[in-house]
Amino acid sequence: MLYFIIDILGIIAFAISGVLVAMDKRLDLFGIFIIAFVTSVGGGTLRDILIGNTPVTWMQEEIYMIVIAVTVLFAILFAKHLHHLRKTLLLFDSIGIGLFTLLGIEKGLTADLSPIMCIALGTITACFGGVIRDILCNEIPVIFRRKEIYATACILGGSSYFLLILLPFDGAYAYITSILIVIVARLLAVRFHLTLPNIYGTRENEA
Repeated sequence: MLYFIIDILGIIAFAISGVLVAMDKRLDLFGIFIIAFVTSVGGGTLRDILIGNTPVTWMQEEIYMIVIAVTVLFAILFAKHLHHLRKTLLLFDSIGIGLFTLLGIEKGLTADLSPIMCIALGTITACFGGVIRDILCNEIPVIFRRKEIYATACILGGSSYFLLILLPFDGAYAYITSILIVIVARLLAVRFHLTLPNIYGTRENEA
């Protein structure tokens, strides 16, 4: 039940971020729904295909489509209020990657994958919905921008999970703590302008 709730919360968070991006691009209602949909389930779809879990999760349960549709409607109705909150897109995107990173790791463990492969699967689950969203919206995906700590936050949270489960307390606490680590790492990176090392030297600034 915990994993299902986390999955639904991740779907909602990413659907809202997808709606906000689509509305910034002035897409029509169908376009908004498609962007919200691929943002929500794109990473999970790729994850399920990689581990051979077919039909993929959202095709087995109608609740996912219903949740996305309701979330899209809610986000459109309250879009003005959401846009008035600075960093709203960042917040929902960060919550989404935190939830989906650990969900992907759990799927990897169920498939008997090694910790490294589980972390990779969690990162794919968290990031590739956003990659598809950005490509469809004609943007360079956030995960590929030097100035954004994105996948790195997922890897940090996933690694933390495997360290925390070695400690003598309930696994649910390790799960939730790792989700928070991803979210906080992403938010702090943006707040304090933390980036990965620049391999281009001064040429990037000259460009």
